[in-house]
Amino acid sequence: MKVYSTNYYNTFIEVADDCAATRGTIPPAKEKKTIACLQYEILTKSPYSLTSDDLLFQLYADRNALPAERYAEARTLFFSKGQPCLRTSPLTKKYGFGIHCNNEGKLALYGVETDEYRSLVKNKDIVKVRATRSNK
Repeated sequence: MKVYSTNYYNTFIEVADDCAATRGTIPPAKEKKTIACLQYEILTKSPYSLTSDDLLFQLYADRNALPAERYAEARTLFFSKGQPCLRTSPLTKKYGFGIHCNNEGKLALYGVETDEYRSLVKNKDIVKVRATRSNK
């Protein structure tokens, strides 16, 4: 069975061209946490500890109440189909965050207003990609 991946390496996902946010904004809390809220919580709690694949699968496992003993089998099945990458994340499309993927593919968030964001955009050693636009 073919296994797909959403991981990027040594890459910075910049905010989408049509993102209205001028600074990184914490997604609003709701009764049922949104994908944006969950991604934000996980990535700010432990920067550079998860890859994109790790993050997306953890969200899937948590939302589907998968027991830990089923993770290995469920992860293989989950990635046997292509999954949307973090260029489609609401954090990069709506809430003003860029996502840096280091040499190991581990992730960290940076608000568009920060010096770190600007530094990553200017760094010629890092591949830059834009988040997908919300509107065509």
